Amino acid sequence: MWDLSISILVFSLLSASNSYAAEPNWPQFRGPSGQGYAVGAEIPVKFDEETNITWKQAIPGLGWSTPVVWGDQVWLTTAVDLEETEPALSLRAIGLEVATGKVLHEIELFRIPNPEKIHDDNSYASPTPIIDEQNIYCHFGTFGTAAIDHHTGKILWKNEELEIEHQGGPGSSPVAFENLLILTCDGANEQFVAALDKTSGEIQWKTKRSAPLRENKITHRAFATPFLWNRDETNLLISPGADQVHAYDPSTGEERWHVRYTGFSNVPAPVANGSHVFVCTGFYETQLLAIRAEGRGDITETNIDWTYDRSVSTVPSPILIDDMIFTINPGGIVVCLSCETGDVLGKRRFIGAYSASPIFANDKLYFCSEEGKISVINADPQMELVQVNRLDGRIKASPAVAGKALYLRTDTHLYVLRINNIKPPITY
Repeated sequence: MWDLSISILVFSLLSASNSYAAEPNWPQFRGPSGQGYAVGAEIPVKFDEETNITWKQAIPGLGWSTPVVWGDQVWLTTAVDLEETEPALSLRAIGLEVATGKVLHEIELFRIPNPEKIHDDNSYASPTPIIDEQNIYCHFGTFGTAAIDHHTGKILWKNEELEIEHQGGPGSSPVAFENLLILTCDGANEQFVAALDKTSGEIQWKTKRSAPLRENKITHRAFATPFLWNRDETNLLISPGADQVHAYDPSTGEERWHVRYTGFSNVPAPVANGSHVFVCTGFYETQLLAIRAEGRGDITETNIDWTYDRSVSTVPSPILIDDMIFTINPGGIVVCLSCETGDVLGKRRFIGAYSASPIFANDKLYFCSEEGKISVINADPQMELVQVNRLDGRIKASPAVAGKALYLRTDTHLYVLRINNIKPPITY
């Protein structure tokens, strides 16, 4: 059984990724590793509305969640405005056939009357689901969490107990550890991390953020997805929030350590190598921190080995390649830094706005702009531009890769792209 708690990062594979079999599934935000790697994938470098598209399927409503893939199914979440018939929002999960794009399931999980206003850049269906061989787990922040048997479409459970004031809408995606679904709830009124039983949906543990916050409630919010890190046979949940990042025991929610900073509305997910965790601090004093991830308690004064504060991302997550870290900010400035020192190794600029997190495939980096432009560059300090692709519609959802297929979601459609439009066999 596949286990999300085992986030295996073998950097030798990244330098020769095409010699290894592609991962068949994309089970969560940023893929099997949680860091955006599509190791071994052979996906198109060049594509457009006429080239290398296997299928394109219209998706009702709006959502910025990443598609997740398991076997012959791809799922995503969406929010459908019912204002024409009644003032309500329908929060749904949609399952499609990988081979053809045929809609297999469209399931309403929650109907929300008069939902709270969200930020114009967000959607009511931004958290990415979790999928495994049997179920899919859909999270809509304060609006609720639900589990579905993705073979039958049966709703297994719902949980609507974890209510917070997002003041901007939901953003943090869940992660799974053993039989737990871990949810991050950093609202203006309350800040905590909680774990639900994947079988029943019942709360198993709930841990409040421990470090003090500033007085203004608007600075208490955060939207980052945590990272499950298996290091030296120890599992850590690296969870950024407003003004602090914590390492928790994912089994119990017990805090191991924390680092304090000044920042809020964090969106980027952390990334990690063998020794350090790299965290973007959000808005206000925006920094990228290299944290030596060891020790107990408050390690702020002892374990930050370097900081970088120019053109740091406040939305897209960074990505690590070998001993380099690449980050793109919403304005399109890409920076390549040394993981060891934080020194700038290279810098370039793309035209457009950027919300989606990059992926690494074909030994290259893929960056998606909100305007529907997908730029492919070499993953080195020179960052030579290899190809610029364009699709219709806006892109804020991060890409997914499973097998030899690239999944891209726009504001209106889900695309599946393969080299030469090769379709997989249909299996039932």
